[in-house]
This record gives sequence, C-alpha cells and structure tokens, in this order.
Amino acid sequence: MEANSPKSTAHSFVNAINRHNLDTLLALMSPSHCMIDALGNRLEGRENLRSAWEGYFRMVPDYEVTIEETISSGPAVVMLGIARGTYTRDGQLHPENRWQTPLAVRARVKDGLLEEWRIYADNEPMRRLMANGG
Repeated sequence: MEANSPKSTAHSFVNAINRHNLDTLLALMSPSHCMIDALGNRLEGRENLRSAWEGYFRMVPDYEVTIEETISSGPAVVMLGIARGTYTRDGQLHPENRWQTPLAVRARVKDGLLEEWRIYADNEPMRRLMANGG
C-alpha cells in the first residue's frame, strides 16, 4: 500500500479507531471533516467528532473494526468488514451485551486527510441492547 495514498489514510484511520487513539483520529481528519452514520445523521468538524468518538468509546469500550476487503478509486476508498464491541452503560463489559455487524465504510480523502467518513452498517444489534437497558 502506497504511503499517504487515500487507501493508506483510510486504513490508518481504522487503526486509530481500533486503538481508540483520539489524537490520531483528529490528525487524520480535514478541518471540514464530516461523518455520516448509517441513518444519514451528519456530524461535522474536528471538535464535534472528538466529543462523538469519546462518547462512543465510553459506550463501547472494546469497539473494533476488522477490514476484510478494500476498494480504492481516486480519492474514494470503500472498506468492507465487521464492526464489533460490547455496549455498556456503566463501564462493565458483560458478555450478553457483545454485538457484531457487517460494516461498509466509504472514505473520501483529500490531501492526505479524511474529508468524509460514511458508515453503512446495521446498528440494530446495538440498538436492541440499548433499548433493553444493556
């Protein structure tokens, strides 16, 4: 994989997610970075994303992404794989609150930074846990 290519930038972002490394996540985002979740909700700007990722890592402290396939064309990178983790309200990891779901992400990279991170995943497994009090 060519260094500083859109593909390597997208994979570096996934690696930072898996390490829960907020500083690296933010460093890989453009100032106008936009994240769009599977329901079409948009969140823009590094500081807003800092808060969102901090909250998500508290809610799913063992969150991880496994990429199985990557397709890259120009500034666009599509990654297919699995997202998994354990939902928690109190910081305790209970096995019955573990979930996993197929994942597709489309990243758009410009000048070595992520402009957009669009998630296509069925979050129903985690929504069910949240609704049941997890």
